Amino acid sequence: DAAVMGLNPTSVLGHINTVTNDVLVVFFVLPAVEMENMVTDRRDEPQTEFLYCSGAVTEVLRFGSPQLHSGHKVLFLIIPGNPGAVGFYRTFMQTIHSTFGYQHPVWAVSHAGHCVPPDSMDMIEDPSSAAEGDVFGISGQIEHKLAFLRKHVPRETSLVLVGHSIGCYIILEMMKRDPELKILKAVMLFPTIERMAQTPQGKVMTPVLCQMRYVAYLPVFLLSLLPDRLKTSLIKLVFSGIKCLDQTVVQPTVGLLSGDCAANAMYMGGQEMRKVLERDNITIMNNLGKLIFYYGATDHWCPVQYFHDIKQDFPHGDFRLCKNGFRHAFVLDTGREVAKMVVEWIRGDLRT
Repeated sequence: DAAVMGLNPTSVLGHINTVTNDVLVVFFVLPAVEMENMVTDRRDEPQTEFLYCSGAVTEVLRFGSPQLHSGHKVLFLIIPGNPGAVGFYRTFMQTIHSTFGYQHPVWAVSHAGHCVPPDSMDMIEDPSSAAEGDVFGISGQIEHKLAFLRKHVPRETSLVLVGHSIGCYIILEMMKRDPELKILKAVMLFPTIERMAQTPQGKVMTPVLCQMRYVAYLPVFLLSLLPDRLKTSLIKLVFSGIKCLDQTVVQPTVGLLSGDCAANAMYMGGQEMRKVLERDNITIMNNLGKLIFYYGATDHWCPVQYFHDIKQDFPHGDFRLCKNGFRHAFVLDTGREVAKMVVEWIRGDLRT
């Protein structure tokens, strides 16, 4: 199939000879550019795996090698925001992977329970252990990421952690709970690391997530009963106001309407409002040279004042304020642009 192979159908058709017995034999010479495109397509093909981590179903999206070995000195690991479906970060990850010349694996690990399990798996492997560790809560999600690293990433592998929104809070907690992690750099995109309930968006969502969460489950449950085709149409309608929508985010959004995924995301969100309070200045100070913070100029989850406050408290830190008008949920339309920025920020660190 010429389209699948990334070839120009017109140039291919000019080199087709039909022979007897309905056998189609194709003789063509690939131009160098098209051959390169084929290689690029293969390298850019992601791999998805569902596994149990901390007793809960977890989706892992990988660009590059699915298994790490001694030749992989650096791993990019994406820690999502909430909801924590890895499919949202596909374009972002693909851009990082290709821009670095496919040298470094780029992985993303979903939050526990924020993905639709395949038919062969349940949402929870062991209900008692999942409940004991509160795996769907914010502290349980932090332990979930540390457990993933212990099981799937060699300790000698250097990590470039990229957090988005609450993923930044999770990264700081990972640094605090396991100071021996070999973190080369941690990039904090639109970081929700303090006073979440006091933000403009937090003031709206706190009552919904904390006092009325069970009421909010009803419309989610009703939506989950719709066929996927209708869910897709509804999601596209909701996103229709986004001029340059990345179409790869539609399917992960549909997955969140399964019911359980949305409920787990809302449960985690309620805990964020209650537990993400004061900024962890000690952990930031202990890791200041490894951290890059990128704040939105119009981010209702993280006001610009938070940027000025942290910059004043840590004058030697790397704090950047968005000048491009990117939204908090940047993956919806500017995943490629943000990825290119991240690459430029850390390119020098990977040369040393």
